[in-house]
Amino acid sequence: MEWDFNKITDRHDTGAVKIDLAVARGKPADVLSLWVADMDFPTSPVILEALHKRIDHGIFGYSCPDDAFHKALSNWLKNEHGFTYERHDMVSTPGVVFAIATAIKAYTAEGESVLIQTPVYYPFKNMIEANKRRLVTSPLFEKDGKWQIDFEDFEKKIRENDVKLFILCSPHNPVSRVWTKNELERIAEICLKYNVIVFADEIHNDFVYEPNVHTVFSSLSPEVAQNSIVSMSPSKTFNLAGLQFSTNFIENPALRAKFKIERDKTGYDEPSLMGMVAARAAYEGGKPWLEALKRHLLENIAFVRSYLKEKIPQARLIEPEGTFLLWIDFSELGISDGELDDLIVNRAKVWLDRGTMFGPEGKCYQRINIATPQALLKEAIDRISRALQADGK
Repeated sequence: MEWDFNKITDRHDTGAVKIDLAVARGKPADVLSLWVADMDFPTSPVILEALHKRIDHGIFGYSCPDDAFHKALSNWLKNEHGFTYERHDMVSTPGVVFAIATAIKAYTAEGESVLIQTPVYYPFKNMIEANKRRLVTSPLFEKDGKWQIDFEDFEKKIRENDVKLFILCSPHNPVSRVWTKNELERIAEICLKYNVIVFADEIHNDFVYEPNVHTVFSSLSPEVAQNSIVSMSPSKTFNLAGLQFSTNFIENPALRAKFKIERDKTGYDEPSLMGMVAARAAYEGGKPWLEALKRHLLENIAFVRSYLKEKIPQARLIEPEGTFLLWIDFSELGISDGELDDLIVNRAKVWLDRGTMFGPEGKCYQRINIATPQALLKEAIDRISRALQADGK
């Protein structure tokens, strides 16, 4: 089958956070939104078919993952990521951010330290602070166009702050790194040395560009598996975020029990029925759609790369190794971070994610979501280019 990822679907008046909250969040009414990480494409037809079939059944009672679901999930993880799990290791949650908050409460007490690597997905920081834990950061650094881990600082911060939990973003959002196995092994070694539990957010694991390879964190060794929680979801892969469903793999029985206790305290101990239906259909038959989508994303990456080189050479693309989120450095424009944001939002009328949302290391960066028809992507960058020209940049 062929899918047209360049067909524009109007998302206005659908309750889409990406589109319908623009004015409420202080943006121009006619802003072009390429910020939050959901896609502007209808999901795979095999998923829609499964959802329609379930709707036609007409009963939407309490449900749980069954044999067919686990078979589909197990086959997907084995075939796509070389990862296997025991059925009792999997704990469902209504999203990865929910799982992060659950892990923070399960494995740390108020006032204890949780470490993140900034610039990073901002709900990490929000969940740590909202749950009254101590935020510790070990910043990534950029060298030769590639963001790196400062392992010396990472260990130092853990040791000096008695860190109890580390939240890993893999693949990394927003810097688009796919961590190598060696990098992950060094992280794991340090965390095992200091008894730091690792929560691995692997929600973008299906978006990895050759020759890069995603390594599931808990697959590194039996010792690592006993010290980690790996969280995944079809929500990014198949544009299903609104269906509120994720899977968490916790091999250590004690860690799994603590996690389930905290989840159950919320009263949200049963999965989203439609999320589960969609996930099973995705894992059973969504691969061809995903492969076509990734080809479209590669075309969009090539388009942005070429456009910036030709028309906005002051803007530097950090070459993505994974995800559908591009990290662009505008520092050569010589304007402040606030001026950059004003130019893009108010003059170009494009809504991107300001780099400092992810941490101070994101100064003069912007994150752009390229999971959109290329015409919309081109219009967004054209608007930025015209605003820069009008400003004499």
